Amino acid sequence: MYSYPRGLLNCSLPVWVRWPCCLRFIIGRLDGRLKRKLKTGLVLAFIAGLIVLFARPEYRQGEPSLRGRPAKNFQLTLDGKPANLSDLRGKVVVVNFWATWCQPCVDEAPSLNQLQQRIAPLGGVVLGVNAGVNDSQSAYENFLKAYSIDFPTYFDSSQQIARSYGTSMYPETYVIDRKGRIDRKIIGPQDWTGPAMMAYFDSVLNAK
Repeated sequence: MYSYPRGLLNCSLPVWVRWPCCLRFIIGRLDGRLKRKLKTGLVLAFIAGLIVLFARPEYRQGEPSLRGRPAKNFQLTLDGKPANLSDLRGKVVVVNFWATWCQPCVDEAPSLNQLQQRIAPLGGVVLGVNAGVNDSQSAYENFLKAYSIDFPTYFDSSQQIARSYGTSMYPETYVIDRKGRIDRKIIGPQDWTGPAMMAYFDSVLNAK
């Protein structure tokens, strides 16, 4: 009966430390042929896991197949009235998914306000969709006041809109052109008023 090295099964150690050590110990006890087969299987399983991970929607930033796809329509409330995303056809729409507890969302809020001021006169609009799990109506409203959000927003308490877009990480943003097609998907906080970003929006706003 084999004995494990001292400390190997110490539950206070992080799982990412314990399990690799355990695997190496077990593999070391096997004969050569079985050891090679097990190593091959583990490598294949690791590669399969990576494929699944990077196939998830939140890792598809810049995926060419997204560009040009019709943006999924959804219902919302704007200025206290029922509306649809399709009602904004003809404008460049920046759909930004965010949550009140998301620090990167807090960090980019000021530049999103500035982006709204920059593109509104040119036929663009920033549309914020709060999709945070466990967010409340009061937390949502307090966020808008605390960070002086001056672009249209919608509280999606069901998170259905975010799910329909495959969004599970915040912030995540979709730029939709005047014809209602996705032009770009952007994951993570941005400096929305930086030179490169401004040049990009100029191109989208000027596109026919």
